[in-house]
Amino acid sequence: MLSFILSAKRLGKGLWRSFKRPQFLSLFTTLFLIILSGTLFYKGTEGWYWLDAMYFAVVSLIPTGVETGLYPTTAYSKVFTMIYLIVGTGVMFIMLLMLGRSIVDFSLNEEEKEEVKKRLKK
Repeated sequence: MLSFILSAKRLGKGLWRSFKRPQFLSLFTTLFLIILSGTLFYKGTEGWYWLDAMYFAVVSLIPTGVETGLYPTTAYSKVFTMIYLIVGTGVMFIMLLMLGRSIVDFSLNEEEKEEVKKRLKK
């Protein structure tokens, strides 16, 4: 349980740092709109409940291979799903990569950056 709490705290700090970056905010907004469009599409076309449609829209973009038990049934839905996965998986991957970098925080702090700049000028 302690490990989960520490990981959640680290995730929160990583999210906080990530949202300060304009690129991450743009990716987050894009991903939100992609998931929203998928949710609305599956709700309308497949007739799934809201939670099922959102669950499928999110889980299908995460590269883990989670079995949802939900499948597109019409040819139109299958074509949409193929395009949705190609576009959405790329955006999700880049966003998770940026979030991971913020959590690990490999970047130098401000003092170290200034010190490196001074050394390079000499």
